[in-house]
Amino acid sequence: MAAAALYLGAAVVGGLLAVLLRLPPLVGFLAAGFALGAGGAPELPYLEAIADFGVVLLLFAIGLKLDVRTLLRREIWLTSVVHMVLSVAMALGFLGLLTVVGFGLVADESFGALALVGFALSFSSTVFVVKVLDDRSDTTSLYGRIAIGVLVMQDVAAVVFLSMSSGEAPSPWALLLFLLIPGSWVLHRIWNRVGHGELQALFGVFVAVVLGYGLFELVGIDGDVGALVVGVLLASHPQAGELSRSLMTFKDLMLVAFFVQIGLHGTPHLLEVSLALLLLLLLPFQVAAYAVVLWFMRLRRRTSFLGGLVLSNYSEFGIIVVAVGASSGLLEEQWVVVVSLAVAFSFGLSAIVNRRGVELATRLSRLLPVRDSDRLHPEDRLVDIGDADALVLGLGRVGASTYSRLRDEYGLSVVGVEHDRTRVVALEDEGYEVVRADATDLEFWTRVQRAGRVKVAVLAMPFHNANLIALTRLQAAGFTGRVAAVARYDDDVAELERHGADAVFHLYGSAGFALADHAAEVLLPGRSGPPPAHPPASPGDELDVLDPLKPRDLPG
Repeated sequence: MAAAALYLGAAVVGGLLAVLLRLPPLVGFLAAGFALGAGGAPELPYLEAIADFGVVLLLFAIGLKLDVRTLLRREIWLTSVVHMVLSVAMALGFLGLLTVVGFGLVADESFGALALVGFALSFSSTVFVVKVLDDRSDTTSLYGRIAIGVLVMQDVAAVVFLSMSSGEAPSPWALLLFLLIPGSWVLHRIWNRVGHGELQALFGVFVAVVLGYGLFELVGIDGDVGALVVGVLLASHPQAGELSRSLMTFKDLMLVAFFVQIGLHGTPHLLEVSLALLLLLLLPFQVAAYAVVLWFMRLRRRTSFLGGLVLSNYSEFGIIVVAVGASSGLLEEQWVVVVSLAVAFSFGLSAIVNRRGVELATRLSRLLPVRDSDRLHPEDRLVDIGDADALVLGLGRVGASTYSRLRDEYGLSVVGVEHDRTRVVALEDEGYEVVRADATDLEFWTRVQRAGRVKVAVLAMPFHNANLIALTRLQAAGFTGRVAAVARYDDDVAELERHGADAVFHLYGSAGFALADHAAEVLLPGRSGPPPAHPPASPGDELDVLDPLKPRDLPG
């Protein structure tokens, strides 16, 4: 128990220090792992099991959001193959240059060993990238879906390598795994009976760990792939998003162990630290390679750099690849420490870069040639909102209700903006006018400004950071209309107001006011009731447009 307390305390201190330095907590968790390793902390026997559990749940959650048909798209499979070839070639050239100058650890390595290191450094971290996308609420955006697709293709390549390096083919019983496809119908029926709450979360953990990881490991296939596969098989269920959210906190806590564990692969020496830092010089070239390849796939310049920046890190799979290579005699053991350090350092560097990733991608986009809109990828063309009076950004339950209210009660011409393809199709079937676009895209807001008639923009996206970025994009584009936003917490309300939002609707506080009004209407019909409905507002009446969205007396 004392060792567990030591590890827990180190993780908390590391996370807090990272936050104070305005870095993601995971950078602090990595630092805590290296500090524990360097300090000779006692081993924690179950730390690796917890870390593996977190990765399994992460891959299962990815599968719940993944449409496997997207992997067959050229911008995913071709980008993955071309970038892997380019990445290995760049790493071979760089390590070969270090060999020529006689750098210690590299000087005596064979061409095959250096190629294996280059292969290990060609992967991007699934854990890190999905974390960044979740924080931005960009998992379902175009560049987010492409990034996840590339990661899945890389994971498949890693699994193929691991299977070949083991010298053992999967068991013939592995063919029975195809029965999971019709078996998913049974799982869907069981899920319908499970309901919500803790039983649904327990059902998800059971499917991911037992039917996914356990069954695949039993027949000689990497269990992480199994967790991803069963997630994909359940992705079409109506409650897939809810299950993914219910597992989020549990998964994040398990992943703390994963990041701490990376730092425990050995006590690094100065030469190993120096080589790991030198390997970071490859990352800008990898970003450029991703951006150029995606641009050739007819994506916009900004989208291409967003994808490249979010993938600008090394992967935990790289550690596994070099560890297997070392155990097979293909590499020296010291490469495990070097690549572990490079992975950890890349996480820290990528966290700093992606903290301003949206702004950086906009600036870097000038480095690529401009392409006409009609020659762009169909999902990445600039959009025109027409003659709308109001925009609603994010069409979840709150956004859809806001859209209906502005359209039906106030007679406004409203356009919704949503980047989730499935939700866009469903809303269009219900009669909503929806533009599929990324509300954090500066070029989108430039087009909105040119439309000229928009008087109010409502930021109704489910994540505070997304609303804050969209507000910044509005201001950068010179938008002069009113901006209303939703927020869950008091500090989020204050931050949105501080950044210039004209009205902020406190979801929890305002829900309590509305509930009290309805209760009073039922219990005391002669004395109280909900406030009277506002009359329809003219398109130019900006204050009336904002009235239904304004909190009446926000606490604090």
